[in-house]
Amino acid sequence: MTLELLVDRKEKVADGVVRLTLRAPGGEPLPPWEPGAHVDLLLPGGVVRQYSLCGDPGDTSAYRVAVLRETDGRGGSAHVHDALLAGHRVRVDGPRNHFALVDAERYLFIAGGIGITPILPMLDRVARAGRDWQLVYGGRTRASMAFTEELARHGDRVTLWPQDEHGLLDLPGLLADPRPGTAVYCCGPEPLLAAVESFAPADLHVERFTPKPDDGARTAFEVELAASGRVLPVPADRSILEVVEEAGVTVLSSCREGTCGTCETGVLGGTPDHRDSVLTADERLESEVMMLCVSRACTPRLVLDL
Repeated sequence: MTLELLVDRKEKVADGVVRLTLRAPGGEPLPPWEPGAHVDLLLPGGVVRQYSLCGDPGDTSAYRVAVLRETDGRGGSAHVHDALLAGHRVRVDGPRNHFALVDAERYLFIAGGIGITPILPMLDRVARAGRDWQLVYGGRTRASMAFTEELARHGDRVTLWPQDEHGLLDLPGLLADPRPGTAVYCCGPEPLLAAVESFAPADLHVERFTPKPDDGARTAFEVELAASGRVLPVPADRSILEVVEEAGVTVLSSCREGTCGTCETGVLGGTPDHRDSVLTADERLESEVMMLCVSRACTPRLVLDL
């Protein structure tokens, strides 16, 4: 669903981070969402960027997102910081959720930088449920870490870890021997996510804002469209999404880099080669769905629910 929303408020919440409050121009309630959800901002020039919702899921009057200025980015965050002002309108897709909060005995949250955004509403949810939880939140400097004042209300369940004061996060101390029944949630830059994944916690959930590095081989294969029986060749240098779109098949898509989940499609036959940054390890093993924009095939043919 695409909405045109009004930028009701824009405020600085840390060095290089602004928070946008988005509302319907007529004050209508917005579609509901759950902790971990994100929306896509559809920016000028066909730029699409995903931002986690960091407000209160119970407040349907507004969406709140926080945007880090990416100095080496492709222009999306610069547009938000420099050109998108209170009173302007912006097109928004979503919300969608590939980082949903599961039911667990206890939770360990690990956030790096702007990765705190999807975790904020999770903390309120587990705190209200009376669950055991801990957050370790790292950043380059204390001034660059957003929402520290809001986090202070949680007391000693939250550990702030500015890198210039303490060095890198103590991941071995956190993850070398996790307590049974602990769901581990991590969001942040790729080096942090890769480091957390190397400990292979039993119940790990990660959210990526940028695509995972893809150094896998690219070979040709075929896709069969179940609805029509058509078989389409997918060359090594093209994506499934590009091929099916060229064949006249409409597939919803957004990021085209495997991070948003918009192009998720059912798999009825064959084995996908998952290269997205969305599916969990269990979902990859089940291979019931795949992301057409980046994923490929381990078998000569895939049968897709299209």
